[in-house]
Amino acid sequence: MRRSFLYMTLLTMILALASCSATKFVPDGSYLLDEVAIKTDNKKIKASDLNVYIRQKTNAKWFSLIKTQLYLYDLSGRDSTRWYNKFLRKIGDKPVIYSEADAERSQEELGKVMQNLGYMRASVNRITDVKKKKLKLTYQIVSGKPYIIRHLNYDVSDNKIATFMQKDSANSLLSEGMLLNINLLDAERQRITNNLGEKGYYKFNKDFITYTADTVRNTYLVDLTLHLLPYRTHSDDAPKEHQQYKINKVSFITDYDVLQSSALSSIEINDSLHYKGYPIYYKDKLYLRPKVMTDNLRIFPGDLYNEREVQRTYTYFGRLSALKYTNIRFFETQVADSSSLNCYVMLTKSRQQSVSFEVEGTNSAGDLGAAASVSFQHRNLFHGSETFMVKFRGAYEAISGLQGYNSDNYTEFGVETSINFPSFLFPFLSSNFKDQIRATTEFGLQYNSQLRPEFSRKVASASWSYKWSNDRRVQHRFDLLDVSFLYMPWISDTFKQKYIDNDQSYILEYNYKDRLIVRMGYTYNYNSAGGALTNNTIAKNSYSIRAGIESAGNLLYGISHLFSLSKNNDGEYAILNIPYAQYLKGDFDYAKSIVIDERNSLAFHIGGGIAFPYGNAKIVPFEKQYFSGGANSVRGWSVRELGPGSFPGDGNFLNQSGDIKFDASIEYRSKLFWILQGASFIDAGNIWTIRNYANQPGGQFRFDKFYKQIAFAYGVGLRFDLDYLVFRIDGGMKALNPVYSSGRDRYPILHPDFGRDFTFHLAVGYPF
Repeated sequence: MRRSFLYMTLLTMILALASCSATKFVPDGSYLLDEVAIKTDNKKIKASDLNVYIRQKTNAKWFSLIKTQLYLYDLSGRDSTRWYNKFLRKIGDKPVIYSEADAERSQEELGKVMQNLGYMRASVNRITDVKKKKLKLTYQIVSGKPYIIRHLNYDVSDNKIATFMQKDSANSLLSEGMLLNINLLDAERQRITNNLGEKGYYKFNKDFITYTADTVRNTYLVDLTLHLLPYRTHSDDAPKEHQQYKINKVSFITDYDVLQSSALSSIEINDSLHYKGYPIYYKDKLYLRPKVMTDNLRIFPGDLYNEREVQRTYTYFGRLSALKYTNIRFFETQVADSSSLNCYVMLTKSRQQSVSFEVEGTNSAGDLGAAASVSFQHRNLFHGSETFMVKFRGAYEAISGLQGYNSDNYTEFGVETSINFPSFLFPFLSSNFKDQIRATTEFGLQYNSQLRPEFSRKVASASWSYKWSNDRRVQHRFDLLDVSFLYMPWISDTFKQKYIDNDQSYILEYNYKDRLIVRMGYTYNYNSAGGALTNNTIAKNSYSIRAGIESAGNLLYGISHLFSLSKNNDGEYAILNIPYAQYLKGDFDYAKSIVIDERNSLAFHIGGGIAFPYGNAKIVPFEKQYFSGGANSVRGWSVRELGPGSFPGDGNFLNQSGDIKFDASIEYRSKLFWILQGASFIDAGNIWTIRNYANQPGGQFRFDKFYKQIAFAYGVGLRFDLDYLVFRIDGGMKALNPVYSSGRDRYPILHPDFGRDFTFHLAVGYPF
């Protein structure tokens, strides 16, 4: 504790000295822009929404508190040729010198923003407060009274477009009584344009829609009129009505090179064929089956041009792993006195085959080892964009501290293979249903063999699943069938005598017997950001929801009852002398990110789950149970070290698992410098068992006790953002330890012991 206090005191002194010299590199006659604030007299206008229009920001603050990078820069000497001065200036930020020109531009921008919101007579004043060489800048906004739309009129001479707009009037963003919000007016122009783009108006754009606003004298009321301008190819042409376009012909070009000219005459074509009336042009050999191309097409001859169907075609072809790029081009043509479009779907082939290698080091409770894997992937196995993958993995680990066993080594070998079809493969389903779902089908096989000093364990599994997403924010997964067979060919006598044959642990006994798991499940994922990431960082407030449910053993249990099968000595039904698991499991997870500014954000997370064994089982298989602690849970504890309930653990990780889980976290994230990001966090959570097991005392969930058994932890971390991945280092400290019901040990936050309460984590990716 004394040493920690000394370090904190030293750090405080350094920051204080740096703060005193914050203006060290500010020239005479200039000022350090120390603070920028926006104040408004209108509660409906949030200052945080206006920050984006400020041209000049202050030096960045770590965690919105300390201008650490400015202080690091100011710690450098004036001799810029010395290496340590160069280093400090490189990782630091030079002082932001107040600019009168930037302040004037910001003032003008804020005025325009207020006018766009309907406050036409708003005023923006700049207030500066200077102390020595530091300047505080405040933008004081007086919004005034807003302008209100009294009457809303439409000047649309094109009868067909007027009819479309009338039918769609319920979705209009404009209404009488609303503020004269220029942003909403522009959004309405774009909405009408998008609507007409789905009804054949290929050449329509929002510039054909204008407004006039007449103010009523001595009032803040406005009469607004929306005008539809006639179509003109050139400004001096005679006006005419906007034309609807039909699709005339659709052709495929399968060997388009995006680096070459986009002119059709420059594309190399050696051969062609016709499939269901669609010309398909290719260079040497057709690498995609024609049916795959037409099945993913949403643009059909004879239909009106529809921008939404064009985008759906892009989406569908983007799902095909055999393709790298898709480009859809339209050319005007005249057919029987009507305007038509010839459509060309231009496809660029991706790399069809690849091989990858992975090498990793492992550390299991201090036991070091290594693992390696090699995988092969083919992205167009049957010329239908089917993705085939096969992966081999091997691992070795030297195990220490074991006594009474013949070997000290752990070896593992595994192989997995899968094939993904870009279509919904299931009999007796209509084509319309398959077109609506647009699911991909995946079949998989896995085999894993583990040889430990204590036992030999083999797992074989097969799966059949579907994935689909009709919205970029939503993803669905349905596991129609997942069969796993756990086989224990050998268990050492020492392990049997110590853990299994002494009747002390039903959990151990259950999980070290041959077992069959036949399950099905559904998972729903929603992300409001829709993948809108900037350098792994969400650029705006967003949230995500993940929910899943799965069940196992119900079909086998029904068959067992139907045929009156006999039970084994443990009271379980068995198929081919292999007992099967039966349970129901549900999970829910919610995460939200709130962006404070371009460098700081706040993230929340709460999640939970329950797995309930019934029927043919009293225990949920270990692979389906929950554990707590670790880099993605309560970070004051190591992985599988917390719970269940107040159970302190007995050195066997199998006993530190449960049927119920709760996790919650709040994390403040701040960009530091270079690729470094910092975080401070508070975690809470634990696991519990549904039943009371003798080898897990205090682990059962009880309504009158569970809230007292929720563990708390706090800590800080570093993230190395490499764009393609985030490498994370977290240090967590216990704050409340549920193992103890009272006393000093229950509240380590008040009586911290670094050696006892600190846990270090290395991980890839954010915790949530």
